[in-house]
Amino acid sequence: MRLFIHVIEARNLPSIYLNGSSDPYVRLQLGKRRSKTTVVKKSLNPLWDEEFSFLVGDLKEELIISVLNEDKYFNNDFLGWVRIPLLTIVDTADLSLGTAWYQLQSKSKKSKNKKREIFLTVYLSPRNSLPHEIPHAPCGTLDDIASKSDKVCEPAGQMPLSAPNNNTESSIPIEAEDISTLRETKSTTSFVEFLSNIFGKNTEAPSSPTPGNLDPLEQLQQAEACENQDEEACCDKTFCEKLELMASKDQGDEMPGNLPGGVLINQSYVAAPGVLNSLLFSPSSSFWQSAAELQGTTDLQIEPWRLDNDEKCLRRILIYTKAASKLIKSVKATEEQRYLKADGNAFSVLATVSTPDVPCGSYFKTEILYCITPGPQLPSDDQTSHLLVSWRLNFLQSTMMKGMIESGARQGLKESFAQLADMVSENVKAVEQEDIALNKEHILSSLQKKEESKWRLAIWFLGNFTFISFVFIGLYVLAHLQLATPSMVSGLEYLGLDLPDSVGEIVVCAILVLQGQHVLKVTGRFLQTWKQRGSDHGVKAQGNGWLLTVALIEGCSISAVDSSGLSDPYVVFNCNGRRKTSSIKFHTEDPKWNEVFEFDAMDDPPSRMDVTVYDFDGPFNEVIPLGHAEVDFVKSNLSDLADIWIPLQGKFAQASQSKLHLRVFLSNSGGRGVLTEYLTKVEKEVGKKINLRSPQTNSAFQKLFSLPEEEFLINDFTCHLKRKMPLQGRLFLSPRIIGFYANIFGHKTKFYFVWEDIDDIQVIPPSLSSVGSPSLMIILHRGRGLDAKYAAKALDQHGRLKFHFQSFVSFQDANRTIMALWKARSLSPEQKVEEVEEVSEEKRLQTEESGSSCMGIEDVKMLEVHSSFLSVDANSFMELFSGGPLEHKIMQKAGCLDYSTTPWEPVNHNTVERQTTYKFDKSLSIYGGEASTTQQKSPLTDNSGWMIEEVMTLQGVLLGDYFNLQLKYQVRDVPCKPKTSNVQIFFGIAWLKSTKHQKKIAKNIISDISVRIKEIFFEVEKEFQN
Repeated sequence: MRLFIHVIEARNLPSIYLNGSSDPYVRLQLGKRRSKTTVVKKSLNPLWDEEFSFLVGDLKEELIISVLNEDKYFNNDFLGWVRIPLLTIVDTADLSLGTAWYQLQSKSKKSKNKKREIFLTVYLSPRNSLPHEIPHAPCGTLDDIASKSDKVCEPAGQMPLSAPNNNTESSIPIEAEDISTLRETKSTTSFVEFLSNIFGKNTEAPSSPTPGNLDPLEQLQQAEACENQDEEACCDKTFCEKLELMASKDQGDEMPGNLPGGVLINQSYVAAPGVLNSLLFSPSSSFWQSAAELQGTTDLQIEPWRLDNDEKCLRRILIYTKAASKLIKSVKATEEQRYLKADGNAFSVLATVSTPDVPCGSYFKTEILYCITPGPQLPSDDQTSHLLVSWRLNFLQSTMMKGMIESGARQGLKESFAQLADMVSENVKAVEQEDIALNKEHILSSLQKKEESKWRLAIWFLGNFTFISFVFIGLYVLAHLQLATPSMVSGLEYLGLDLPDSVGEIVVCAILVLQGQHVLKVTGRFLQTWKQRGSDHGVKAQGNGWLLTVALIEGCSISAVDSSGLSDPYVVFNCNGRRKTSSIKFHTEDPKWNEVFEFDAMDDPPSRMDVTVYDFDGPFNEVIPLGHAEVDFVKSNLSDLADIWIPLQGKFAQASQSKLHLRVFLSNSGGRGVLTEYLTKVEKEVGKKINLRSPQTNSAFQKLFSLPEEEFLINDFTCHLKRKMPLQGRLFLSPRIIGFYANIFGHKTKFYFVWEDIDDIQVIPPSLSSVGSPSLMIILHRGRGLDAKYAAKALDQHGRLKFHFQSFVSFQDANRTIMALWKARSLSPEQKVEEVEEVSEEKRLQTEESGSSCMGIEDVKMLEVHSSFLSVDANSFMELFSGGPLEHKIMQKAGCLDYSTTPWEPVNHNTVERQTTYKFDKSLSIYGGEASTTQQKSPLTDNSGWMIEEVMTLQGVLLGDYFNLQLKYQVRDVPCKPKTSNVQIFFGIAWLKSTKHQKKIAKNIISDISVRIKEIFFEVEKEFQN
């Protein structure tokens, strides 16, 4: 059932402007569906003469007709409204209220304005009836519907806006034959309740009417329905023919890349790519009509698909009015959808949306790219497709509002496409992650490796003329030796030395030597090949962590370096210092491997994998690389790596356009525990506790740099990127990348590079240009980081990029974290072991030779700042340094916030070490700030107590990077008094930079530290007494 409204005119509207006029228009709303008339300028008695129709889904709804005054700069002004319940129309005999004047109600009941009225025609009609066949319909209304179809929100005869699968309240139409029952059951106004009443009363199924029993109106409706179905089938056929024509002219171009604005939908569905394409873009699909109703979009007009003159591009135009939001009013939009690729298996559609009526709307266009490709294989062998939707803003002119426009567009598109993704999932089933995990096992188990026959291998190497002729000659010579008699010694011969007696014998000997040398080389190559006939295929991974599985399927157009035109290729994979080698395929340019390689579990997530194809030429010749490639796990989506063809680089490979077919799977077998272990390892290197960031923070970090989902943020620091002018921004650190981001007045600077790209990190001493603080110089390997070349400070003589970062708020924390992450990623396992052994050996030698503290406290002048006797023994007092509840309670009372400690770890045979971090309360420092300390605990030489040495580094404190604070605690038992200990505390300052305020700073620190220590020991005594 449809509701038709004819808005004719209004009279006696109030004036809004000072000139005594208004710019009125009418807005109609039924449930969530809206529409509006055109604006009549400068009129108090406007004439519209426009018609609208709505699909009726629930008789509880009311038709709300509002008259508004258009205001281009502020909110539209309210002029009046009228509410018409649908039940009042049902009560009439002809389902029509006729044409009448309706009084407009104002918001204020005390309004004394003249009587405002609007002239309307309102009536209900069956869903498929033609307008001129509806009884008692006004003539003006019926005659104008066809001529003014461009103004109709949803004209009769058009497909409904809501698809059958859509669960909105307007998706269930009410048929004409149910009207009589509706009148009898006013209380049951819901269509669902109405159906319950119908089927509850009539237990017998109604018989289907025959064409002869139908009245003329029903016959016409049935004929029209058949005609509509024929038109839809014709449209589908034409649409498919156009796609086939476009596919026939496809030149094999690759799918376009993602647009830089970001990804809106990234999901796989259990449907063939053609089915998903038809759902979204077929003329008979009601997907966009349903989306329009769901999102409040009105006046939707969809033009048919048309081919360009060259028949290589298919395009259509959509015109609609976007619903008003909190920031902007409803605006008219024009969207052009254009096929970039359609080959029957992959589709790409670029939608360009123009909204000139929004602020600065003429400055930009919104571009949305839909890419439909084959999805992952499932164990059930069902066809799948992958939908990837990305976007960007194409600015036609520069504007200072660019950042604000991008932010608003990003938020609006994100919400809209979240609803569209739900709608697609209602029509086709989405692929779950569990299905993809099963898919990996299914794919790997389906690969069948073809073993090389040993006889075929022997024929390849030994079945040649040289080897066969040598064997024949050798047998001939052996037979000659058996038949011939020894010759007499003559010439320069002597017993045991038989020289050739003629030139012919010399030639034969030379041939035999050359052939023998060649046969030995071929035999050695055959034996080496026989030894390397196997590969790392089938070797199961061990351990728990990041598991990398690579399936090597086949190669295409592998280049050859010898004259035969064929090669003996094999592939070597290198990732995180681990190596896997494939088997050798002989005399082929299109090798088939079907081999699976599993790398042992890695603690660090891999950044890239190097793939190199070699030509086997025996054990005595130099290995010749036929091509190489790189699989980047940071820039690639793991779902895209599940089935890829990677082109090989190199002079041989590029000339032959060589490619490898791989299937790469990367998973974390340890779950969240692996991340926690990784952060714990970094904490040991940095000496400071690192907290795992929230999922929201990690998600924002991933979107900022377009990183995969498995990447997580470790830490970030505020700093300046030094170029011609310092650029303030933030430096982000994660397990695989180091990235920089700055946004200055809408001008964004964003780049990153992986840790393996870094060749060296240098600490630049403080200078006047760096505002008296150290800075970091990061130098990349040659040829790396070219995407961020514009942000580099300089290019050295070796072609390496240099990046200069300065003005860190906490330089020491940033330096320690960056160095720890870089060494963990860039050094090989052997280098890491050597570095640890060298550092440990240096510390041990320094301690043994000098007999001084491991922390070098003896190099600083220490002053005794506190001494007291406590009524506890030394071992009980050491509970204050155990990391337990007592220590946290005391430090919290002393003004140390967020106090955290690491476990004690051995340094040598009698010394242990730990780190602590905490923030200063405002009572301790008006600047706030935080402290990081390293503590070492060891027994006194006479075993009468303990000694604690502590080095404290301050961050966020004025001039805190000029010095370190050093403390020493000596706790020993008093021999003459049981359960009594003597505590002595020594304090010193190690100056890192010179300053004329040293004495003033030292005096202030010593006085504050003395007060703080007394407060701590006062709390300690209270706790022990309790």
